[in-house]
Amino acid sequence: MDATGHPNERLLQALTAAVLQLLRPLCKLLLRHNLPFSVLEELAKRVYVQVAMEDFGIPGKKPSLSRASILTGLTRKDTQRLVAATQPLPAPAADGYNRAARVLTAWARDPDFQDLDGAPAALHVHDGERSFANLVRRHSGDMPVRAVLDELLRVGAVQRRDDNLLAMTTRAYVPRASEIDKLDILGSDVAALISTIDHNLQYGDSDPRYQRKVLYLNMPADAVAEFRRRSASDAQALLEKLDRWLAANDIDNSPDRPDAPRVRLGMGIYYIEAPVAPTSTKER
Repeated sequence: MDATGHPNERLLQALTAAVLQLLRPLCKLLLRHNLPFSVLEELAKRVYVQVAMEDFGIPGKKPSLSRASILTGLTRKDTQRLVAATQPLPAPAADGYNRAARVLTAWARDPDFQDLDGAPAALHVHDGERSFANLVRRHSGDMPVRAVLDELLRVGAVQRRDDNLLAMTTRAYVPRASEIDKLDILGSDVAALISTIDHNLQYGDSDPRYQRKVLYLNMPADAVAEFRRRSASDAQALLEKLDRWLAANDIDNSPDRPDAPRVRLGMGIYYIEAPVAPTSTKER
């Protein structure tokens, strides 16, 4: 807002440009899945109203349809319809994803589950101390062994060998069998990134959250293969290091503070690659 209470024009231009950029890949994905604009419009209305009601209320006052209507620019009738028809936004299906990823990471780094060369060992499901069941019990909390195994087999991260031992096929939990799983990750990961950027826009001077990237705009195409290999290897090493710290500090609340606050805590890394337009100039 400027001194007169009106939106700052330069800020609006910057926000509009940013939204257009983030909508482009989203719309490309939606069109590929044959989702018409009317569905996106209805979803946007739904979320606008929910956010207005849940996050932009006046302290000490009950959220009102009138205020939500004013904030969103929707009619009061439309706002009332959306409030009446809308269930709470579903929570991201992240718990099973995180626990399955935790098991894979532990399998790769816990010496009790490695072979003599330091690689993830082939494991019996239940037999012996070095079993998949013990791996799950040690590193996934209270998730049932069968559920974790079925999930890792389903996405192709683990395979059952002819001798009935389990072998890890990839150290990264990336669902490959179902596009639905990948869309769950799209929702949770992009939402987390936008939340971090929004936090930094509001509180970056006093309470910044780490948000950086390295990007060269006119690299030779011959560098892609090596950078893809190097970036994946270095990023995986960093994430495994951070995972070890998080695992060591993921402890229950003490008995004298059973209701102490808990938080979601982590870091995400993503890879960037896109063709350069013919008119682009070399930048850094």
